[in-house]
Amino acid sequence: MSTEGGTKAIIAALLANAGIAITKFIAYLISGSSSMLAESVHSLADSGNQILLLIGGKRAKRAATAEHPFGFGRERYVYAFLVAIILFSVGGVFSIYEGVHKLQHPEPITTAWLPIAVLLIAICLESFSLRTALRESRAYRKDISILAFVRRHKSPELPVIVLEDIAALAGLVLALIGVVIAVITGNGVWDGAGTVAIGVLLIIVALVLGVEMKSLLIGEGASPADLAKIRAAAESTDEIDSIIHMKSLYLGPDEILVAMKVAVPKDAGAPEIAAAIDAVEVRIRSAVPAATVIYIEPDIKRAAEALPAAESTMPAT
Repeated sequence: MSTEGGTKAIIAALLANAGIAITKFIAYLISGSSSMLAESVHSLADSGNQILLLIGGKRAKRAATAEHPFGFGRERYVYAFLVAIILFSVGGVFSIYEGVHKLQHPEPITTAWLPIAVLLIAICLESFSLRTALRESRAYRKDISILAFVRRHKSPELPVIVLEDIAALAGLVLALIGVVIAVITGNGVWDGAGTVAIGVLLIIVALVLGVEMKSLLIGEGASPADLAKIRAAAESTDEIDSIIHMKSLYLGPDEILVAMKVAVPKDAGAPEIAAAIDAVEVRIRSAVPAATVIYIEPDIKRAAEALPAAESTMPAT
């Protein structure tokens, strides 16, 4: 997996959101629309989130140290988890607070054309950002849905940007509906209702992201397809009788740790076993390039050592 596509999508989203945030806030100051204020905060939070993703990607590239012998690849998950927290608190909770305040103290929208024009322009810009994210993620999504892509993809940047952009577009549509109805009816309650709807949407997206990033932080194993490739590569030699048990763990979006105990012939000597293990490692890395860290323990298979099938692998969640 390459981070190039994710970085391109992040930069496109950052440029779009920074410009939109400033424009929305100016429109809020002139019109007094709470939906515009909520959308301003939403775009500002999104801009901060994209900066966090860029920082996480850079920090994850640091070389391994004695204190962190497996490197810093999972730091990308930490920063993506922070994105979920910011979306929940700064975006969602603030929007609901502002919306409830507007429902309790509704005010008419002045200079109605301005927030409507800003929202329409923002929809165009967010559509461009989402188009970029979907195009960069196309190679990874293949025939699966966006939700399945968010759940299965191990690199956090593209799923986060795709969900953020979808939420941003939906939020803009909700804000536009609220503002238009408020202008037509002259009742500012609709503006507040749109703001509350934006907050609920952001909280839902934040919870989805938070659950997925939490799972990756705790540690997920390789996918069933990659596990099958690893098993086939290891067992495609006469020097290895079978895999007694195997476990895997993502050290980062592009790194899988593979640990296995393999059964070797009883009469095999140390040189033959060492050569067989070296050959297995080469085949595994060829079949699954992300398997960068491999530990193989040779043993002689005995019936009493057979483990339950549930312990033989650690499939991805």
